[in-house]
Amino acid sequence: MKLRCGLVLGMLVGLVAAAEPVPRFEDAGRRARIEALRLKIEAIYREAAAQHHLPGVVHGIVLDGELIHAVAFGTADTETKRPVTLATRFRVASMSKSFTAMAILRLRDAGKLNLADRVDRHLPEFKAVRPPTADAPVLRIDHLIAMLPGFPTDDPWGDRQLAVSDAALREWTAHGYAFATTPGTNFEYSNLAYTLLGQIVTRVAGEPYQTYITREILRPLGMKDSVYEPRDVPAEHWAHGYRWEDDRWQAEPVLGDGAFGAMGGLVSTLPDFARYAAFHLAAWPPRDDVDAGPVSRATVREMHLPQGPVRFAPEFKAYGATLPANASAYAYGLISVRDANGTWFVRHSGGLPGYGSQFMFCPELGLALISFANRTYAGMSTLNIRVLQLILDEAKLPPRQWPVTPVLARRLKEAASFVQTGAASAEAFAENVFLDRSRESRLAEAKDLLAKIGNVTRTEAPIAESRLRGRMGLVGERGRIEVAVLLSPEAEARIQELRVVRREER
Repeated sequence: MKLRCGLVLGMLVGLVAAAEPVPRFEDAGRRARIEALRLKIEAIYREAAAQHHLPGVVHGIVLDGELIHAVAFGTADTETKRPVTLATRFRVASMSKSFTAMAILRLRDAGKLNLADRVDRHLPEFKAVRPPTADAPVLRIDHLIAMLPGFPTDDPWGDRQLAVSDAALREWTAHGYAFATTPGTNFEYSNLAYTLLGQIVTRVAGEPYQTYITREILRPLGMKDSVYEPRDVPAEHWAHGYRWEDDRWQAEPVLGDGAFGAMGGLVSTLPDFARYAAFHLAAWPPRDDVDAGPVSRATVREMHLPQGPVRFAPEFKAYGATLPANASAYAYGLISVRDANGTWFVRHSGGLPGYGSQFMFCPELGLALISFANRTYAGMSTLNIRVLQLILDEAKLPPRQWPVTPVLARRLKEAASFVQTGAASAEAFAENVFLDRSRESRLAEAKDLLAKIGNVTRTEAPIAESRLRGRMGLVGERGRIEVAVLLSPEAEARIQELRVVRREER
């Protein structure tokens, strides 16, 4: 793949695996609507870079497995003025955590560990760690992966520990750790938790976690430019990290790779990380296609779902826009968010001395945003959320539609026939339907609605909201009604709920 600095449209990332098809959307014009916003998107990142003293920035948009928008600007080295390009490698900091989580889940799927395992089963030195209270549960892997270990939030301390050796970490563990809360009771963002997960990967896999993740996850996804050790990066491709202090950029020391790299040590490029984002998006919706990734689609989807306490954030203003309130919870190496407008996105930011990064993706929209910068805690999360809101507001992306199952299509057709003629096959409706509301009452309502729209001239294609929930429109001379059903969980699913409402024509 040939890369260049600046705007790149139509850069094919490719399918995440040869046999792993990326689901497409019926709305063929949505890519063009996003591309039409490229100047506005570019302005948001450039204005933020100037305002917040970001030496260099790369950002991109993935749509349906393809990197459709990628930009690099600024400097990777403030002394030589070497420019940032799409081949420039950044430390992505805590965005590394999802790779460690994926490795744990891959080992679980292989039967080599369980999330309910005690930590000291795999790290015997952990037997020396004393819990904070007498009634505390034994620390388990699921506590670590969901950020529920009870350790204190440790960004300032943990960010300077990347190069700590495995031997030093074992010695620390043997002396015990301090707890802020009792395990399993409260979310605290813990770099130490993911460092310990990296040690578990190392012990269970029988090789360094870096080797295991590189071979089993990075390379199968085509992430050939992603490494853990900065010394493995050619000097001409390295983004030096800086902090802004005393009105100038101060170079941050480059820490080598070590035990804490499991929480934040990965080095990557934007195109490489786009492949990873595409892999997450390709897990949705559940389907019958060949499942050929480094972990199954079911496992990837599991990574996206909330595991810990829900946290609420009120609406806030950022870069000229009011962003909606949201509720979020930590998942597995990722954060699952639902905003007040109903948009679901999964995200994780990264911050280290010298670096700031973030990626976020909307499984229901097939859309992902990625950005890196080489300044300490650069705040790319707020930037990406602002750009996402711009795309949602102006590109008007519809969510991906579920495939209509044969049973749902049949039941919708039967429901529409009942509404129009009163006829229904004996097996179409579950026994509760006419007990909950009489047949006569339902038909009287349908007759009234049909009279308002006139003769039905067209029946719309059914739309699925799940495998067993859907709707279809009946378009008349003077309007439209919508027939919606929810099917029962029986082997031969039947209509357990029927709603008929008048709607504006789509």
